[in-house]
Amino acid sequence: MMNRRQFSVAAAGAAMLGNFQIARAQSETPIVLGQSAPFSGPAAQLGIQFYQGAKLFLDGYNAQPGRDIELRFLDDGYEPDRCAANTRKLIDDDVFALFGYIGTPTSLAALPLAVKDKVPFIAPFTGAMALREPFHKNVFHLRASYNDETAVIVKQLTHLGLKKIAVFYQNDAYGKAGLDGVTLALSQQDLKPLAQATVERNSVEVAGAVKTIIATKPDAVVQIGAYKACAAFIREARKAGYGGTFYNVSFVGTQALADELGKEGAGVVVTQVVPSPYNAANGITREFSDAVRKSGGNTKANFSSMEGYLAAKVLTEGLKRAPGKPSRDSLIAGLESIDKQQFGGFDVSFSARNHVASKFVELSMITGDGRIRT
Repeated sequence: MMNRRQFSVAAAGAAMLGNFQIARAQSETPIVLGQSAPFSGPAAQLGIQFYQGAKLFLDGYNAQPGRDIELRFLDDGYEPDRCAANTRKLIDDDVFALFGYIGTPTSLAALPLAVKDKVPFIAPFTGAMALREPFHKNVFHLRASYNDETAVIVKQLTHLGLKKIAVFYQNDAYGKAGLDGVTLALSQQDLKPLAQATVERNSVEVAGAVKTIIATKPDAVVQIGAYKACAAFIREARKAGYGGTFYNVSFVGTQALADELGKEGAGVVVTQVVPSPYNAANGITREFSDAVRKSGGNTKANFSSMEGYLAAKVLTEGLKRAPGKPSRDSLIAGLESIDKQQFGGFDVSFSARNHVASKFVELSMITGDGRIRT
């Protein structure tokens, strides 16, 4: 039989062992993030590149003791109905948060589901105002809005004396969000779009749009689409003799657009909402480039993968700051506490009433050898 002291020591040991087992069990239970994105179809590179960047950061993060975040992805082909079905499945599977959705129409299909079940919806790859207004407590944006991007484009064009501006846009919520941004920016200078023409989502049928826009002889064409359709428009417009300039917002997928166009990409301008992955003057670029190098070539450095990397980094900062045991509510509180923090030169600010981290926008240009310069 044990005396009281022996019993106390044994009980204490058992309690310590029990606490260790609980802690170990908690650390062995991964935090699961759910992503619906295009991994097939004409917009696939956007989903693939963003996922690769996020996974690159999380692999490094998970290599540290006691950290385990899993990024579970489902392919939606950039179609809203598939995205909604994926989102229902992810929520039914009780994912911790929804993360890195790609595109406006797809994100809009997921938004009401995330809001209804109060699931954090983090860093969608879209700048549409419809995802930002009205404000939702569980929705956080890393990137600047399309209004911010198109304002920079219009300012640049009019500064150069180019005021005859046409808009080629995807015929859905994304394209219309971009069109609205261009129209708003032009209206502030008492201007209007010279011409407008559309392309259907996941289509490269651009002949009619080229004919409509080129007939008006614009100084420049602002494109609000994904890379395959925008590349097809540029090629056909050049064949038709158009010599003006092309401007794109960041969602186009800069590297994918450059790859599609080859030498024909020379001079095409794209706005960017994260720092250049090629400019070593930025601390985040050096960190990202080092992670890419150590990955052994599994991830390519480009703007989309950089955005995925940054989005995962900001999310884990929110988890680090989360009070108490990780929960959806504590993640929200943790993210809201990130105020004017630099992530290697990229400024992030959230608050209880502001869930848009950044208004950073800069211009980049594709060169004839497929590189991107800022």
